[in-house]
Amino acid sequence: MNFRHKYMFLLPGLLVLLGILIFPIGFTVRLSLSSWDSFYPGLDFIGIENYIRLFTDDLRFWEAFGRLSMLSLTTVFLQYVIGFSLALMVWKDIVFQRFFRVLFLIPMMTTPVIMTVIWRTFFHESLGPVNDFFNLFGMNPLWLSSEILAKFTVILVEVWQWTPFMFLLLLAGLLSLPKEPYLAASIDGAGPIRTFVYVTFPLMAPISIGAIIIRLIEASKIMDTVYVLTSGGPGTSTETSSFYIFIKGLREFQFGYSAALSLTYLIIMIISFTIIAKILVKLMVRGN
Repeated sequence: MNFRHKYMFLLPGLLVLLGILIFPIGFTVRLSLSSWDSFYPGLDFIGIENYIRLFTDDLRFWEAFGRLSMLSLTTVFLQYVIGFSLALMVWKDIVFQRFFRVLFLIPMMTTPVIMTVIWRTFFHESLGPVNDFFNLFGMNPLWLSSEILAKFTVILVEVWQWTPFMFLLLLAGLLSLPKEPYLAASIDGAGPIRTFVYVTFPLMAPISIGAIIIRLIEASKIMDTVYVLTSGGPGTSTETSSFYIFIKGLREFQFGYSAALSLTYLIIMIISFTIIAKILVKLMVRGN
């Protein structure tokens, strides 16, 4: 077979890559340099005016990014702690082990939007069972009308929905650990806590870093939960970057500006995840 012909077999894959990745990114870059909106459709070139507007006038985007950072870091931290705890519990020989493995995965198997609607009904201020319970004690918390409680509700729903994913990855990591270090630890008389600190946690560090980064990437795109549960409210207290980009692009039809927001957000996320990964490696791998 001719050497040149070998590359012909790569052509379909390259065309697919061009169609679903390179072209959309290139078009988004061009769109971000235009004034395309509902009044002036078209790719009229305006240079970096959208980016100047973003970095000088649009404080709302940076506030949304700050809320996103708080929500994603909090939810992923809780998911990791709870998921690791559940994985450790199921990893040991306990009664009904297989039952608990399936039970802990049920939230992840449900459709996020449908479950968010159920959670919204659950916390409804007049019809929800949560408020009915608190009314028995003379309290009437306005769950989705309070800034603090609305953020707490978003975190709760995200943790409930995606902790099973963290649990699944960490359990797979625990099941793949070698037995020799544990045998050596038992011979040395190490208890459960010392075994976890000096054996299990260091061995699980690479898997933990991978699981945390995967969930951070997903959590940084929080959209469906906020859209269905709070619509970014009350006010803009639960509005995230992705939801704000959605508002600018698909509600206000400022396509050029929303493209600039998207690209800026993408670059910030790439830099942030690179820094976070290096910090996690330093703390969890080199620290051990």
